[in-house]
Amino acid sequence: MNKRDYYEVLGVSKSATDDEIKSAFRKLAKKYHPDINKEPDAEEKFKEVQEAYAVLSDPNKRKQYDQFGHAAFDGNGGASGGFGGFDFSGFDVDLDDILGNMFGGGFGFSGSRKRNGKTRGEDVLYHMDLTFEEAAFGCEKDIKVDTSVACPDCDGKGGHDEETCEVCHGSGTITSEQRTILGSFLSKTTCTNCGGTGRTFKRRCSTCGGRGNIRKSRTITVKIPSGIDTGMRLRVSGKGEAGLNGGPAGDLYLEFRVKEHSFFKREGDDIYLTVPITITDAVLGCKKDIRTLDSVVTLNIKGGTNTNDKQRIKGKGIKNASTGRTGDMYIVFEVVLPNKLTREQKNLFEKLSETNLEDATYEKFAKFVNKG
Repeated sequence: MNKRDYYEVLGVSKSATDDEIKSAFRKLAKKYHPDINKEPDAEEKFKEVQEAYAVLSDPNKRKQYDQFGHAAFDGNGGASGGFGGFDFSGFDVDLDDILGNMFGGGFGFSGSRKRNGKTRGEDVLYHMDLTFEEAAFGCEKDIKVDTSVACPDCDGKGGHDEETCEVCHGSGTITSEQRTILGSFLSKTTCTNCGGTGRTFKRRCSTCGGRGNIRKSRTITVKIPSGIDTGMRLRVSGKGEAGLNGGPAGDLYLEFRVKEHSFFKREGDDIYLTVPITITDAVLGCKKDIRTLDSVVTLNIKGGTNTNDKQRIKGKGIKNASTGRTGDMYIVFEVVLPNKLTREQKNLFEKLSETNLEDATYEKFAKFVNKG
């Protein structure tokens, strides 16, 4: 049977380093592992990848392959015996170590999981509502979270009077040899005596039932920085679920929802305020007191202001604690027309309509109408 070049199988060059070969094997082994890939030829490709790695990961065998190719292992070259003439029995690779990170630990030929190592706790997501002002200025909040914590009676161990497991001698795993068509492989399975922890106890903790963790409702004070907006998240380190086997606790993530303000509108760190003005103020101009987030300022409104005209007040937006930037405040004017007029007011408007405004836009539009 014609075999593909081992370098081609792993997708690496002939000058590839040991780390590059190992990395390529990891990716392909995960891709074609029969427990994950259900394609008909997945198992054959998985074996092909293993065979290529068995040779290229061994300096001596790689040297023979580089010199003689597949002939080095087919009985016509250097070595003989085993699969296709090559003795794979010398290929004692712990696939649990190689594939463990890809499949969550202890996967592959043993089908087990390593549980003796310290495991980090799960993260927790908490939704928090803030007022517009709380988000703008920052604040402190007390929140209640219900998470697992290390059992105080056994310090998270699950029992008392700790002893080293007499079966696995503290390793948490049992190593056994498995023979396949590719040769012998070392496989690790979880020790059933200690459950993979590597230790046993004379007395199981009655408080946590041997789990090492208990559920507890806690009140946590959280400092919210200024500039928070809807959808943003804040990480509170170590306030999530408790870890296993002495592992660190997970993190608490706060996801924010900021309530809308009755008058202020926000875009990033800038805020917008719509200010109504009378037609007289718009035509003649005026001074008007404007409320910002933290003070009252007097704004000079120039004559000839129209609806949707904007005026900027620099540095009166939201201070973002993350970026250090303070946004601006924009005043958006809305010219309000009167609904009812007295006879005297109507006379004034009628006199005003007889006035030549000499406005370029008005005159241009008038010419367009008259031409039509």
